[in-house]
Amino acid sequence: MAANDRMKILIKLMDQGVIPIFYSPDVDTCIGIIEACARGGAKCVELTNRGPFAAQVFLEVARHFEKDDSEIILGVGSVLDPSTAAIFITNGAHFIVSPILNPDLAKLCNRRKIAYLPGCATVSEISLAEELGCEIVKLFPAASIGGPDFVKAVLGPMPWSRIMPTGGVEPTSDSLQAWFGAGAVACGMGSSLISKAMIETRDYDGISKRVAAVITLARNMIAQSSHHK
Repeated sequence: MAANDRMKILIKLMDQGVIPIFYSPDVDTCIGIIEACARGGAKCVELTNRGPFAAQVFLEVARHFEKDDSEIILGVGSVLDPSTAAIFITNGAHFIVSPILNPDLAKLCNRRKIAYLPGCATVSEISLAEELGCEIVKLFPAASIGGPDFVKAVLGPMPWSRIMPTGGVEPTSDSLQAWFGAGAVACGMGSSLISKAMIETRDYDGISKRVAAVITLARNMIAQSSHHK
C-alpha cells in the first residue's frame, strides 16, 4: 500500500485494533517479528526509532517488505522532529508516531499525506492535534494520565476525537475491555505484547500466538463497544 494513501492506512490501523510496537537493531530479527505479527493478524506494525542506525535498520526492513509482502504497513515511532520524520518517510514509513505533539512535524506529514499520530497528554493537546489535521492521536503515557476514564471524559465534549492509548495497555481481556469500552479506536502495545525476552530469543511462534490472541480480543471488544453505542 502506498505510504501516502493516508486514509486507507488509518482505517487499517483502526480495523486491526492493536498496534504492536518494538525495536531490534538486527534487521533479520525485525523481519522475523513483523512476519510473526502478520501471521497473528497484525499487518500494521510500529518499529521505534531507538538505538544507533535505527533509520538504516528501518530502510532495510521496509525494502524487504516492499518486495516480499506489500500488505505490511510499517510505521515508525519515537519521532520528535520534522527532519527525523523526513528521513523515515524517505526510507518507506507508512505512518509516523511520536511521544509528543510537534506542529511542524504535523505540517510535514500533511504535505506528504502521511498519517501522523502525535503523543498527547491533555485535552488542549488533543484539540490542537486535530486542528493540525491529525485523525488519530496517541494518548501517552496513557495509564499515567487518567487511563480509560480520561478517554471517556474527553469523548464527552469531543465525540469526534479518535484516541489510541499507548503506555500501560495490557494484553488482557480486562485491560482491552476498559480501553475500548471507554471509546479508544485502537491501542498501541509494546513490551507487554512483545517482550524483550521474546525479541532476544527470536520467539516468533510465541509472538504470533500472542498477537493473534490479543487481536481477537481487541476486535471482540471493538464490536461490543460499537454495539452498545
